[in-house]
Amino acid sequence: MRILLQRVRCASVTVDDELIGEIAGGLLLLVGFGRDDAESVLQPMADKVANLRVFADQAGHFQYSVLQVRGQVLVVPQFTLYGETGKGRRPDFSAAMPPQTAQALFNGFVAALGSVGVEYVATGRFGASMQVRLVNDGPVTLTLEK
Repeated sequence: MRILLQRVRCASVTVDDELIGEIAGGLLLLVGFGRDDAESVLQPMADKVANLRVFADQAGHFQYSVLQVRGQVLVVPQFTLYGETGKGRRPDFSAAMPPQTAQALFNGFVAALGSVGVEYVATGRFGASMQVRLVNDGPVTLTLEK
């Protein structure tokens, strides 16, 4: 499981010009699953995301988590995080989990975020062509992997 985490001031996702998910501030998560990922990674990753201290205190030090600042989370499925670019000029996505299995894990991860205390979780639409807008705060961008 790979997550590209961005601290954002705001973020939204649209499909066919319809707004389907939006947050005022918190974390934007682009989430992908590899072929060998299992349900057992969902809860630890949700806990990691919810408690990762990426929000600054008055001195500018990362002291607070999204839970502590009562931030929101937008989760967007992103199979291209498993694109391999080592050979040729076209990404190879064979390391990505097949869509049917990945969708179940994606839904489970969203539920796990709620179970660890994230108050508001918005999502993109699995398998759709999405447009994601964001204002990266910092910028703060991290990669998490299990």
